[in-house]
Amino acid sequence: MAGEACPPQQQSAMVSTTDAVPAAVALAKRPPINKYALACALLASMNSVLLGYDISVMSGAQLFMKEDLKITDTQIEILAGVINIYSLFGSLAAGFTSDWLGRRYTMVLAAAIFFTGAILMGFAPDYAILMVGRFVAGIGVGFALMIAPVYTAEVAPTSARGFLTSFPEVFNNFGILLGYVSNFAFARLPVHLSWRAMFLVGAVPPVFLGVAVLAMPESPRWLVMRGRIDDARRVLQRTSDSADEAEGRLLDIKKAVGIPEGASDADDVVAMVRANKGAHTQGVWRELLINPSRPVRRMLAAGLGLMFIQQATGVDCVVMYSPRVFEQAGIKSKTNSLGASMAVGACKTFFIPISTLLLDRIGRRPLLLASGGGMAIFLFTLATSLLMLDRRPEREAAALGAVSIAAMLAFVASFASGLGPVAWVYCSEIYPLRLRAQAAAIGTGLNRIMSGATTMSFLSLSNSITTAGSFYLYACVAAAGWVFMYFFLPETKGKSLEDTVKLFGKDADDDDDDVAGAGRHERKKSTELSAQQ
Repeated sequence: MAGEACPPQQQSAMVSTTDAVPAAVALAKRPPINKYALACALLASMNSVLLGYDISVMSGAQLFMKEDLKITDTQIEILAGVINIYSLFGSLAAGFTSDWLGRRYTMVLAAAIFFTGAILMGFAPDYAILMVGRFVAGIGVGFALMIAPVYTAEVAPTSARGFLTSFPEVFNNFGILLGYVSNFAFARLPVHLSWRAMFLVGAVPPVFLGVAVLAMPESPRWLVMRGRIDDARRVLQRTSDSADEAEGRLLDIKKAVGIPEGASDADDVVAMVRANKGAHTQGVWRELLINPSRPVRRMLAAGLGLMFIQQATGVDCVVMYSPRVFEQAGIKSKTNSLGASMAVGACKTFFIPISTLLLDRIGRRPLLLASGGGMAIFLFTLATSLLMLDRRPEREAAALGAVSIAAMLAFVASFASGLGPVAWVYCSEIYPLRLRAQAAAIGTGLNRIMSGATTMSFLSLSNSITTAGSFYLYACVAAAGWVFMYFFLPETKGKSLEDTVKLFGKDADDDDDDVAGAGRHERKKSTELSAQQ
């Protein structure tokens, strides 16, 4: 019966057979965060601050450069959104340079590119030079998008990997906030100086970042790929929680890049890596694009669909054109609208930790569904309030304006607490290891293309169907996205990467790996229990 207590012997047997491992794991004390790895992650993530700044500073600068340079709305939206298209070239180039120069010097190069782009935009005499500066800045954005999370993931210890790899997204949003602050701070300068100052301030942080990065160690994965196995071991010993973990991570890296476990600096490791990488890469692209299995098709549909939804809901339009939306909501002064825009940056910055804290507690699906539903509701509210503003008498405008502003901030908060960061986490979990890098690259490319498409068309779309009509369109996309997430995205919380892949169906290689995987799982449990005794 439900109210009867189990006998002590039965309780003991139940604990020993079903709950022993989970209870032991739950009682295990989490090791303190490795301070050296934390410092490395912080410095690497500073690139993401520059990324966010370069994107958001345009929201205020466009108001003044339009008046100063006498350029049109079409030129403005192209200038604002094209940085996302340019970033694709930067991400591609960063992939080559990070393998050639190393992760650390790629970050130095990224800082130099950001510095050059800021100088070109700040001193641009006309629209053509502005576009050149925007191109250079876009290359820097692509570098930062690729190198910051890669380096952080490669140096982070297992116990803090989730926490540390969330830094680039957090710092990106902090950079967005700084861009809004810069807009507000220089808004009172003469028109021909204000927008230039906003861009030129962005040239200062890269100088310090480029120098500080030189104090960081190189990525252990890159060191192994270059045959510097002893150097990699030293870095891993400083960034791991124990010597055993350092050796385990080193063996995992060797396996991932195709090096025998016993290989040392004396072996021709570079030749091994190149041979394995060439064969591996060709097979991956064939499996992804030419002859994908049914599970791979499902993974691609889930990952690419999520990346499409994330940007097709128009969040970057709100970031880029928030002063114009605030102006329509009744804040007519440029200075006041720029001040109100800082609230957008604050929402994005302060709501992201919510998802970081809840990801492993309540799961990915609840966060995604709550976020997507909130975004659809608040976009619909924003569109309706903007529509009514044009049809109501002056005395009702203040209340409707307040509703518009509140709805826009609530939309940003909903995005930042769910779909924004969780989409990246989810897409990093669902692909098998052999396909993960290339599949993630496809997803990132789609994400940037959609961001560029929405930001480059927002002003034209608003002129065609009104700003309210644009947000109604984005609300429909968000609603359709919620339906997609509900039916097509399984929960990945609490599952290993291997088990997560199997949620989409059994892959061809799974049958071969089942026995070995089970053995590894049992050995892992035994190791965890032994460490706690």
